[in-house]
Amino acid sequence: MSQQNIYPMEVTEEKQIEHKTMLLYLINKMDIPISNSQITRFALEEHYMNFYSVQQYLKEMVEVDYLDSSHDNNTTRYTITGEGMKALETLNCYVPQYMKNRITKYVSQNRREIMKGFETAANHFYDPDTNEYIVKCGVYDYDTLLMEINLSVVNKEQALLICNNWKNDVGRLHAQIINILLSKEDPKDPAVGAEKRDG
Repeated sequence: MSQQNIYPMEVTEEKQIEHKTMLLYLINKMDIPISNSQITRFALEEHYMNFYSVQQYLKEMVEVDYLDSSHDNNTTRYTITGEGMKALETLNCYVPQYMKNRITKYVSQNRREIMKGFETAANHFYDPDTNEYIVKCGVYDYDTLLMEINLSVVNKEQALLICNNWKNDVGRLHAQIINILLSKEDPKDPAVGAEKRDG
């Protein structure tokens, strides 16, 4: 194996910006938490960058709050943050159109496979228009979406708390929501409120 394949090549600052923006574009397009290995596989298969560069860029973008990382079953997954969305909008011109087309094609070909077995999803991002955090919680049966809930909260701490609670207790929460929605009780009926207070 050549030394060039072992160690990361020196790249210009402009190329580094292009590579980071490309990763942000991929993660944003995928629209579900995507694992480190899946991101790395994309970069290597398309010969865009080497393994070490991918790891360095992901680490740096987490540090500057462009990406959120979560750890589950020895897997690190990434989602784009509000700051990452703003950076992507600003730096979008660094990614050539042909590369965007390849990423879009890759996402359409691989998203269903990535979704398989991904039973729960909970992620958040900052909405600069409303100055709030949007939390997206979902339940999947392989690649079939069973439920998705979108919430607006005022700060990142609340967003993280909701995400953690959803992941830790999704079975009970999913069942409770279904039971409430299927209930025939009239919430406006005073007797219902009295029963609940008495019980």
